[in-house]
Amino acid sequence: MSKMVDTVLCASDCPVQRATQIFDGKWTTLVLRDLLGGKKRYSELQRSLAGISPRLLSARLRLLEQQGLVQRTVYDTVPPTTEYTLTRQGMAIMPVVQALAAYGQVLLDEDASAAQRDSVRPASAQPGVIRVRSGKRID
Repeated sequence: MSKMVDTVLCASDCPVQRATQIFDGKWTTLVLRDLLGGKKRYSELQRSLAGISPRLLSARLRLLEQQGLVQRTVYDTVPPTTEYTLTRQGMAIMPVVQALAAYGQVLLDEDASAAQRDSVRPASAQPGVIRVRSGKRID
């Protein structure tokens, strides 16, 4: 059964595979997230995405532009100003990013709950740990 599922999921006309091609690559989803808030200058995106290199940000924006998801506008100023906005097709990604945000919030809430439980749990109550002394279980 596993092979059948793998074959179905990896077919060349699989819509999930096609959609994930857009989100492929580090930072792509976060670039899209930032642009959902409206037009952004290159420098605003770079500040918002702390840790992304200028070269990688340019590559991600160029790729999204080639896929028809982002529109780039260059203003004839000194120095040149470049703004990026999502196209109509790019805005169609909003429900996907919102779903990721909702799921991410669930994970963050679970992490916070686990951290809180761990901070009040005695060392002997750690999951997967059985404490034994003189052949007898102690808890």
